Amino acid sequence: MFDDFFNWVQQLDFWGWWILGLVLIILEVFAPSTIFLWLGIAAGIVGVVAFFLPDLSWQWEWTIFAFVAIISIIASRQFFRKNPGVEDNLTLNKRGAQYVGRQFTLVEPIRNGRGKIRVDDTQWAVEGPDMEEGDTVVVTGTDGSLLVVEPKAEG
Repeated sequence: MFDDFFNWVQQLDFWGWWILGLVLIILEVFAPSTIFLWLGIAAGIVGVVAFFLPDLSWQWEWTIFAFVAIISIIASRQFFRKNPGVEDNLTLNKRGAQYVGRQFTLVEPIRNGRGKIRVDDTQWAVEGPDMEEGDTVVVTGTDGSLLVVEPKAEG
């Protein structure tokens, strides 16, 4: 079995490298990290080198693969450490938080600290000072599924 693997390693041509690269990139979809992506890209690069230099020995091909894989992994980790990205869905699972700062009109008066506003096609329970139906309020926060509101500042 080891002899079969060793023969396979020695006989990889450019198509074999490209297929290995594709398999590693597909494996990345199922892996929880980005390690296979860089290995797949490294295999693809070796495939390009093997295409243009068909007489390159298998030892050099695997050396190039190892070098490119290590350099790409180190470079990607440094890049992502310096550029962590922006989380664009910070309120994805906090639906009420996306309404903070927006103005709405009361559809039910706030009595004893509770009332309702209409947001698009949904009514939301609100908490705030007593106010009349039709008054404009500003959402200042959330308390569970309640929206915390204050009267709109005049001016």
